[in-house]
Amino acid sequence: MFVARSIAADHKDLIHDVSYDFHGRRMATCSSDQSVKVWDKSENGEWHCTASWKTHSGSVWRVTWAHPEFGQVLASCSFDRTAAVWEEIVGESNDKQRGLSHWIKRTTLVDSRTSVTDVKFAPKHMGLMLATCSADGVVRIYEAPDVMNLSQWSLQHEISCKLSCSCISWNPSSSRAHPPMFAVGSDDSNVTYGGKVQIYEYNENTRKYSKAETLMTVTDAVHDIAFAPNLGRSFHVLAIATKDVRIFKLVPLRRESTTTGPTKLEVQIVAQFDNHNSQVWRVSWNITSTLLASSGDDGCVRLWKANYMDNWKCTGILKGDGSPLTGSSGQPSAMSTVVGSSIQTSQNALNGMSPPTDKAVGLTLTRCKELGFCPPAAGCVCGAGGVFLLMHVKRDVSTYLM
Repeated sequence: MFVARSIAADHKDLIHDVSYDFHGRRMATCSSDQSVKVWDKSENGEWHCTASWKTHSGSVWRVTWAHPEFGQVLASCSFDRTAAVWEEIVGESNDKQRGLSHWIKRTTLVDSRTSVTDVKFAPKHMGLMLATCSADGVVRIYEAPDVMNLSQWSLQHEISCKLSCSCISWNPSSSRAHPPMFAVGSDDSNVTYGGKVQIYEYNENTRKYSKAETLMTVTDAVHDIAFAPNLGRSFHVLAIATKDVRIFKLVPLRRESTTTGPTKLEVQIVAQFDNHNSQVWRVSWNITSTLLASSGDDGCVRLWKANYMDNWKCTGILKGDGSPLTGSSGQPSAMSTVVGSSIQTSQNALNGMSPPTDKAVGLTLTRCKELGFCPPAAGCVCGAGGVFLLMHVKRDVSTYLM
């Protein structure tokens, strides 16, 4: 069962990213119109824009929420070579009556010499930390030493990946057995240069991040990357959006206590799907890592689930309008291309603005239990009251409930 809702986002250009907050009751959108919008879900289930402001002087590629433990904090990154941190403050009484909120720029991170392509807050157990990756092939990790003063951020690490970086993902594991780790993907178009995904791990002895593994089998441009929630596993699961969908299992190998280098990882590919028959632009896990969603240029969002034997299969296909795809072939018919292939073209535009397009950009999964309207008949596929999936198409946002 699928229930689709469309939200008129009123962005004046292509929407590049949508991000839920921790509870799934707020979301942020960003666009090539250089703005970020914040949306709040009302008691009747409707989404209302409560803030909209110009954030950068170029296309805004990504927006992300910090853990609510640190307050209502957003980070954004842009073609204008900067990343910015924003904090919500209590507005005037008349703003409250109009249902508006007020966001203040706390800092601008200006170390990159090229477009900042992704930004992600670290897992909360690491403190208030932020990672950015750039087209210049550098990952930068910042820390706010005083969470009460978000205007002060220090550059802690600067890691050169040698290839243009397109996306980054932190490993969310909080286990002491797993040192801090992140993965970075490259959209470098040179297919002869393998290893478009690199894994980095923090070493307590050297107090630096060093490369733990390179996935040499990934030779095509990587558009998105996502670690699955760990939930006590002894290994890590990583999803990659490239010319197809790939799921990797990363098993840490035991190392000697005297070893100062990064943990060696045994890399196993557990699933690879080319059902989209096109470029895949986004991958997103649900909260329990039992369901993966992917969106591609075939105009569809596909849902993947593993059985008890860890065999992954497609369990649902959604068209751009939110309706499930039917038919014996299980393949989408010819339709207008969807899901963000214009991002790469847009990032290369000199003026930092994308042309009008009918393509969508990506998707997000969250717990619909938090949203308060999961119909019992839908059946819970995420273990947390159902899955709420959001896909943004051109200047609008569509939400789907399964």
